[in-house]
Order: sequence, then structure tokens, then C-alpha cells
Amino acid sequence: MPRIVALLQAARVVPAALTGIAVALGPGSFNGLRVAMSAAKGLALALQMPVVGVSTLEALAYQHGSLSLPVRPILEGSGHELATALYKVVRNHWTRIEEPHLASVEEICAATTQRTLFCGEISPALAANLRQRLEHAIIAPAAANARRAGYLAELGWLSIREGRTDDPATLQPLYLRRPHITEPKKAALPRE
Repeated sequence: MPRIVALLQAARVVPAALTGIAVALGPGSFNGLRVAMSAAKGLALALQMPVVGVSTLEALAYQHGSLSLPVRPILEGSGHELATALYKVVRNHWTRIEEPHLASVEEICAATTQRTLFCGEISPALAANLRQRLEHAIIAPAAANARRAGYLAELGWLSIREGRTDDPATLQPLYLRRPHITEPKKAALPRE
């Protein structure tokens, strides 16, 4: 919260001047998503303003939306499955073609039937794999794949302007994987 206050002060904006709050839904780190979501919900309730959740994958893809190509963001994580979705501008409107989901490289390649821009957190090994399997794959350069809060804010503003907001009481992070936590230890039974 002190960082949010500092950002508002640096921008010379008072909280009452805000028109809404946008927060990344994920996928992302479990703890990071919970903390961000809690802060956004608390601010929305305290300031009595709308809140909207934006997929991390959509925010990654949106910066490439001016292209006339489908945009497939990818987030690599642990395991062999990749977090992905598919977006494209259709009739001058940014459109989600596929919901965020987990998929293997093979599944992503099978679903890619036309020239597509791949962006996001793509390792050099994954980029080489995609180029080898798909002659029509375009891999965004690393500098163009950085997460930028401005794209998340713009998507949030567009949703709020169109009246598409979320209920702070029911807004939830987008988890595509279960958390990597251990089972609680069973208590030892007392001896008789």
C-alpha cells in the first residue's frame, strides 16, 4: 500500500480522481495474485469505485493487438504445460478467441493453423521448438515481451468504460494450476 500511495503522489493524483481499479487476474504466482487481488478489492470497496480483473495473458497479448495476426501469449511454468490463450482484432474489436488454459507444445502447434504471433515469457528453447514445428510462427523479440502495467490499465479502462466490471466480493484470481503445497502431516496417535 505504501508503494501505491507513492505512485499516486508522484503522478499528483488523489484517490478520489480515479475512475476504477484494474488488477491482474493471473495466471501468475499464487501469493502475488492473492496479495494484488486483496489490495484491489480493498481499494475498490473503500473508494466505492469499480474494479475489473484482467488476464495476465491478455495484457501480454494486447500490446501486439495492432497487428492483423492472431496473438498467442505463452507463460512457461513448471512442468511441460504452458499457460496460453489466443486473441485477435476482429472487426476493429479486440477479441479473445481461446480462453486461458494449459496446453502442451504439441497441442499449441496443432491448434495453430495460420500465421500467428507468439509472445510472452518464451525461452530460447521454446522459441526454437515453435519455429521448427511451425513455419508460420512469428516469435516476438524479448524486449517486446516485457509485462507493462499500462496495457493492463488500458484493458481495465476499456472494460470499465463499456460497463463490464467485476464484483469485489466474487472476483477471484485465475489459477490454471493447483498450488505446489504439501499435505499436512498427520498427528501421531497417542499410545495406550
